[in-house]
This record gives sequence, structure tokens and C-alpha cells, in this order.
Amino acid sequence: MHGVHGVHGVHGVTPPGEEQLDPAGRGRRQALHDVASATAATVAGSFTVFLVGSLAVQMRGSLHFGTAALGLAVSVYYLGASLGSVPFGRLAESVGGVRVMRIAAFAAAAVQLLVGLVASSWGVLVGLLFVAGLVSSAIQPAANLFLARRTPPGRQGLAFGFKQAAVPFAALCGGVAVPTLALTVGWRWAFGLAACLAAAAALAVPRPRTSLAERRSRPVSTPAPGTLRPLAILAVGFGLGVFAATGMTAFIVTSAVHDGLSSSSAGLLAALGGAVAIVGRLVAGARADRRGGAHFVAVATMLAVGSVGYAAVAVGSAAALPGLYVLGALLAYGAGWGWNGVFNFAVVRSHPDAPARATSITQVGGRLAGALGPVTFGLVAAHWSFGAAWALDGAAALGAALVIVAGRAALVRHRSALA
Repeated sequence: MHGVHGVHGVHGVTPPGEEQLDPAGRGRRQALHDVASATAATVAGSFTVFLVGSLAVQMRGSLHFGTAALGLAVSVYYLGASLGSVPFGRLAESVGGVRVMRIAAFAAAAVQLLVGLVASSWGVLVGLLFVAGLVSSAIQPAANLFLARRTPPGRQGLAFGFKQAAVPFAALCGGVAVPTLALTVGWRWAFGLAACLAAAAALAVPRPRTSLAERRSRPVSTPAPGTLRPLAILAVGFGLGVFAATGMTAFIVTSAVHDGLSSSSAGLLAALGGAVAIVGRLVAGARADRRGGAHFVAVATMLAVGSVGYAAVAVGSAAALPGLYVLGALLAYGAGWGWNGVFNFAVVRSHPDAPARATSITQVGGRLAGALGPVTFGLVAAHWSFGAAWALDGAAALGAALVIVAGRAALVRHRSALA
């Protein structure tokens, strides 16, 4: 049953290496530092795109682009991330997660500094977002490998919840940046501050325990034969869920302002939504540690609940019901965007032999869908309405739930065939 034990929560054997868990037990302080460093690196890799989504109203004024152009710009970020996902996953397995995390976090700082200093047109912004996507695709599998090797099995669900909470935390920071920076000293200062935080995150990543030569002398782990098809199905489900979430995060502020909220209130809604998503990921991760199995079923359930939130936003937007709009947005953030940590945890548990490679494969679906989500949302909103775009997100989230259940069934069938 090699490679699929995690369908029911059985932890696989950890291969030796710099991310190996100490059998004698690690100190609580060091374990917390490991989770914090992986989380900080993930925040660093996510800052750029969420700042663009939250600060779009102010950036559009100086860079001169419209709603559809915003969607295309954010989509280019996810296109870059999809292209880098599998190659960087293999690199992380080869040289170690800590090395890739540290270098990529410094690269994220450089990109954010460049956005703040030299982004003078929509074209320059798009180019920098593409590079930011490549950087993010390096951090994600590296951080997944790092946590899989250095976190105790009984705490991995919560650890992945913390790590994935970094993404809505970046969205929260983007929302807070609207009233505190963009409307006071200007949007460029927000990117400068993000660059400083990303550099600090890079410095917080622990040093490797083995030399590069020792690490590269070992064979690169790959997912077990026969699991690529289930991973591909899960990637499609992951992608549909991300399709919905990226449309929401890229346009929640723009849509809210269009539907009557002030820029400050819309930014605060994005920040509150990010906070709800953080809580959702942490609670889902803690429950995964106690549950012990059926993690993909839990993911599908959260996506189905999230689809109700997207539908409520669609009705609130179309019928000019701000209260329903806000409540639906918070439900979409909490459930419709709170499942990612459990999903990555489930993929790692089902592929303990090659966690970085396995999650890099599923990330391709998410990244490609991330490329399509914002531009599709923007086009639908521009040609029809924001309500229609939110309804499309709801349908995508519901479809994601169904496909992820099918992917889990494929993993179970593979395990049964090997029994």
C-alpha cells in the first residue's frame, strides 16, 4: 500500500535528510519555529498578488488599467506559478526545502521592492507578477516538504493549517493596507513594507542540516507508480476550488466598491474575510489531527458550504443587499477558502514518499485555475455583472467538491488493488 496510506491517515516512513524528524523528539520551541518559518515564507510568496488585488482601486488610477486588465494581470501571476510548480517541486526534493524557501523568500522581497519602485505601467506590473508567481511556486512545495519532514505526525494537520493560513493572512494584510497606507501615504509604500517583511522571513528560515553535496547525492523521491491518475483528478478538483477563491480575492474590494461600499469599508471586508479564512484553516487543521482520516471528504464538505457563500454574494450583489453580500463573503472566505491546508495535508499523508513532488502536481491544477479564475471573473463582471461572476464562482466551488470526492475514490481503488 505504498504511497496511499494517508487516505485513512496512516503516516508513512520518513526518509533520511535535512528535514527528517528527530526520533527522540524535538523541542517545542524548535517545532514552533519550524512552523513559523514555513508560514512566514509562504506569506512572503503570497504578498504580491494579494496586495495588487486589495490596492487595485488605487493602482488603477496611476497605472491606468480597467477591471478586465486587473483580472488578466492576476492571472499572469498564476500562470507563472503553474509553470514553476513541478520543476521547483523536484528541486526541493533534490536540494532540500530549507534552501529553496530561503532563496525564494529573498526573491519575493526583491519583486515586491521592484513593484513599489519601478512599476510605472500595467505592462511592467504584469511582468513582475509573472516573476512573483514563479517565486510562489518555489515556496509552496518546499514548505510542504519541510513540514512533512520536521513536524510530528500528530500535529501535521495543524501545522499545514498554519502554513496555509499564511495565504489569507497575506490577503488580510492587503485589506488593511488600503485604509492604513494606500489612502494615506500611497500604495507603493505597501509594497516596500511587504519587501521588508519578506526579507525578514527569509532570514528566519533555519539553516540546512546537511551539505548540498550530501543532499544531492541521494536519489530524488517520486510519487509511487499508479498514483499519478488520482493526483491528476485531485489537481482538477483543487483547481476548481482555487478558480473560485482567486476570483474572490482579486475582486472582493473592486466588487464591493462597485456595489456601494466605500473604499475603506471594502478594504476592511477583505481584511475581515482574510481573518475568517485564517481561523477556518486553523480549525480545519486541528480537526484533521483529531479525525485521523477522511480528509478529502472534509475538504469537499467545506467547498460545498463555501459554494453557498458565493451564491449569497451573487444574490447580494444583484439585489443590492449589502448585509447578505457581507455575510456571503465571510462564509465564502471561511469555508470556500479555508480548506487548502487540509487538502495539502491529505496529499502529503497519502504520498509520504515524495510530499513535495505530489503537492507540486496538485498545485499545477490550482495554479492554472488561478490563472483562469481572475481573468474569467473580470470578463464576466465587465460584460455581464458582478452577480453573474459570483454565481460562476459558486458553481466552480460545488464542482470542486464533487471532483475531489472522485479523486479520493481513485486513491482508495489504487490502495485496494495493491492490497
